[in-house]
Amino acid sequence: QVQLVESGGGLAQAGGSLRLSCTVSGRTFSIYAMGWFRRAPGKEREFVAGISWSGGSTRYAGSVKGRFTISRANAENTVFLQMNNLKPEDTAVYYCAGGHSLSTYSSWGQGTQVTVSS
Repeated sequence: QVQLVESGGGLAQAGGSLRLSCTVSGRTFSIYAMGWFRRAPGKEREFVAGISWSGGSTRYAGSVKGRFTISRANAENTVFLQMNNLKPEDTAVYYCAGGHSLSTYSSWGQGTQVTVSS
């Protein structure tokens, strides 16, 4: 099994920044890609960003492209999501995920709340 633990959520003002971290433990050799998803109140969970474990490939949702950056530190089994120029519509619970491809995720963290005030 794979365990994922997020940290770094909190409150930010519009235009501000936050950085989320996700530490992975367990059967990390089974992971090819890591991703971030989010679920806003009253909405379905949506893909935010993904990165291959090698770091050679990344993918972003159109709504965050140019504002968010996903990166990884393999030595620490950690994936980051740098969020800049935050908007109130970025308010959501953010989930870290691990999977077999940038399109398929099977392991999930508990989530961390991000709230952006206007």
